[in-house]
Amino acid sequence: MTVRVLLADDHLLVRAGIRALLGALPDVEVVGEAATGEEAVVLAQELKPDVALLDISMQGMNGLEAARRIAEFADGVRIIMLSMHASEDYVARALRAGALGYLMKGSASQELERAIASVLSGERYLDSHISTEALRRHMDRITEEGAQDILTARQREILQLIAESLGTKEIAFRLGVSTKTVETHRRELMQRLNIHDVPGLVRYAIRNGIVSVHETRR
Repeated sequence: MTVRVLLADDHLLVRAGIRALLGALPDVEVVGEAATGEEAVVLAQELKPDVALLDISMQGMNGLEAARRIAEFADGVRIIMLSMHASEDYVARALRAGALGYLMKGSASQELERAIASVLSGERYLDSHISTEALRRHMDRITEEGAQDILTARQREILQLIAESLGTKEIAFRLGVSTKTVETHRRELMQRLNIHDVPGLVRYAIRNGIVSVHETRR
């Protein structure tokens, strides 16, 4: 049986390299490519791939939010997150978002093949550079602290764009909504988080894996 894969990364050359690795694997076919998280969600619903490989850091909707949407709206798609970050916090956020696998971008093709086989079997797969014990302790700590997602999908999306230094008009244009709608969501998410300034929102977004420090500087 051919494994149908959706690939999402906002760098064309990176996508080309990963596509070449996938093309060398037996019985694996890349059925779609996306440059943004929004495109990945749409293609996952339309193409219904077996596996979605998502870059964790994409402009617009990032890989974590795309994973949440795919897990919610494209049932049956197994998600593997691709990242340059090996920290337990990033891995934990990816798993909470719905990913079954987490791979470093520098992984060998053999590890990519093992990851695909594992998630297709319903098993979690973590890159060999990730300490499972450290991850377990980190996730236990998150559970003990009662961490939970209290924002709606749209609020998380707007929070991400705010953290990426976009203004109200730019966010409205990006999402295809009115500036009044953006202002309403912004006011509501500030009330939910009890954070009333942009620097505080940026810190919250970084701490909860909604954006990376790198993305806030674009």
